[in-house]
Amino acid sequence: MNNKLIAHIRDLYQTNDFIPLHAPTFNGNELAYVSETITSTFVSSVGKFVDDFEKKIIDYTNTAKAVATVNGTAALHTALYMSNVKRGDLVITQALTFVATCNALYHIGAEPIFVDVSPISLGLCPKAVEEYLIENAVIRENECFHRKTGQRIKAVIPMHTFGHPVELDELVKVCDKWHLTLIEDAAESLGSFYKGKHTGTIGRFGAVSFNGNKIVTTGGGGMVLCKSLNDGLHTKHVTTTAKVPHPYEFFHDEPGFNFRMPNLNAALGCAQMESLPAFLQQKRHIAELYQSFFADSDYQFVTEPEYAQSNYWLNAVICPDVKSRDELLVKSNESGVMTRPIWKLMHRLPAFKNAMCGDLSYSEFVESHLINLPSTPVIKR
Repeated sequence: MNNKLIAHIRDLYQTNDFIPLHAPTFNGNELAYVSETITSTFVSSVGKFVDDFEKKIIDYTNTAKAVATVNGTAALHTALYMSNVKRGDLVITQALTFVATCNALYHIGAEPIFVDVSPISLGLCPKAVEEYLIENAVIRENECFHRKTGQRIKAVIPMHTFGHPVELDELVKVCDKWHLTLIEDAAESLGSFYKGKHTGTIGRFGAVSFNGNKIVTTGGGGMVLCKSLNDGLHTKHVTTTAKVPHPYEFFHDEPGFNFRMPNLNAALGCAQMESLPAFLQQKRHIAELYQSFFADSDYQFVTEPEYAQSNYWLNAVICPDVKSRDELLVKSNESGVMTRPIWKLMHRLPAFKNAMCGDLSYSEFVESHLINLPSTPVIKR
């Protein structure tokens, strides 16, 4: 299997050179737009491309308001702040996620509760959330509290793992029942849709990332998707130092963040958005080729849930056992084909080792069996 897969990937990308996991692709107006910002001298947080980029995301996702930020972690931090998550609050999320999800909680002073992910999506499992709440939570005066510690449970953050949308209808029902705010970590899922709605637009807020390895990149950057226009206008105000507009006076009417995306980065994003449909088409084609390759094996390729249209940001395969996973990781990387295991579960990291957890059986299985495969959306066939 190992040699055949390596040969398949090299044939896919038509190269004997090193093959990265996910490289940025610049084949449109990136150079022209970035050069325009340099010529204009508006390379920082003031310039037309920031507004243009936000408008492109609004149009594409059909959200009420989109607010550009310096990175995805800042976007998620802002969403938590705007959701009134306070120091000492608890937030339910998944242990199977990238550390940025939990870093945002740490920065705002909240603590995570880790529950299991679903085999359907590899994202937060609604049943696991409901079971944890039934066993450990109580509602008092329309707020949810942890029965043992007395801390307020304020929000739920599912992460759309590798771009595969979670079971959002079910999570919305759980959140409504328990008076919790739903915030979507949509960092990896630009171009993914849940029952026709773009990820990040169903919860009160969504957070998108434009890191260099994402399907659309601004080098570094993020976006807060706001379901409510009023929330969106306040989010924009808060992320731009809460400065009240004035021709020359500096007056800030509340504490704010300097989370503004520079115009230079937004210019790159505008050009990338023009290529997004082509990127998505290529990535779906790559996923289909991987799925066909693994079809008659005991390796399980991760496909989109039946209710969703995924962007297939990072392709993934679940190996039959830990030994085969480790052998594939070693062989492929020694051969110049980058593969990666999934992240260490968050409760195994020093910063979150004392966090409360539900049963994490399926998360632990995925952690020890899953491998990510090269997924750059440019192939020469």
